[in-house]
Amino acid sequence: MEYSKLGNTDIEVSKLCVGCMSFGKAGTMHDWTLNEAESEKVIKYALDLGYNFFDTANGYSAGTSEEYLGKALKKNIARNQVVIASKVYFNEGRLSRQAIMREIDGSLSRLGTDYLDLYMIHRFDYDTPIEETMEALHELVKSGKVRVLGASAMYGYQFHNMQIVARDNGWTPFSAMENHYNLLYREDERELIPICKQMNVSLMPYSPLAAGHLARLQWRSDSLRGSTDRVAMGKYDTTEAEDMQIVKRVAELAEGYGCKMSQIAIAWQWAKGIAAPIIGATKTRYLDDAAGAFAVKLTGEDIAYLEELYVPHRIVGAIDKNPEQGVVLLDEKK
Repeated sequence: MEYSKLGNTDIEVSKLCVGCMSFGKAGTMHDWTLNEAESEKVIKYALDLGYNFFDTANGYSAGTSEEYLGKALKKNIARNQVVIASKVYFNEGRLSRQAIMREIDGSLSRLGTDYLDLYMIHRFDYDTPIEETMEALHELVKSGKVRVLGASAMYGYQFHNMQIVARDNGWTPFSAMENHYNLLYREDERELIPICKQMNVSLMPYSPLAAGHLARLQWRSDSLRGSTDRVAMGKYDTTEAEDMQIVKRVAELAEGYGCKMSQIAIAWQWAKGIAAPIIGATKTRYLDDAAGAFAVKLTGEDIAYLEELYVPHRIVGAIDKNPEQGVVLLDEKK
């Protein structure tokens, strides 16, 4: 495993992050999530490989993702040896001060810890003033409940505005950005990613393998997740024809390097300056595969070849308005 610092902080994270949306009571959010025992098995395996960075959220599987993660970590490693991230937004009150103060306590309780290393806003809140959100988040840092702050998918101007409000008021800025980014979805290269790099904000993209599309040569998968993950279908199926051309190039390079397709896709992320792609593993071998990507070093020619066929996509991740209360699955294919 390799490690890097998170933004301008002294927090050292593995250059692969374990995505905990895979853990939780099935049927409360997705049908394919792992139960408590299966979750612990994957989490323990990740720890043994040197993964120390875990990303969950208050809304994942009705809070059971946080519960399973907290119990597994408590049984298998000292608290100060891991970096735990969680998120707030898909809850009553969104990012209001009242909601943030309520939701952090809920997350801490479910995780069985008295602090989070990284607390992120899961989306931009169109109903709450930026000042109210940033001040409340700063209070969490001052109180010791949170070490550093981060944000997730949003438009570049929104992230920039929030950073400026924090700076102008002497509040804690964001150190991490969890955005939607992979070889099949690169829209954030236009604005958000350059802003993050300018501000030395660490990038930790979700869906680095595009819901598995960058890990296999067939678009469809007959796995439980592949056949039931309607969010992934909603994100990617509309551009299948264009994106399969890129998938074929990933497969071609993987054959040339004698490695897995997923390892090419992850190695590309690091080559683009990504700090820690988020790996959503339902099987331990996926964690092995991801860690094997450290052995793959892409050339400039490889990167240009992988990127050449990309065409603009509709925005998937950032939202134009708050969804209705109770909605936790965005982009779902109906």
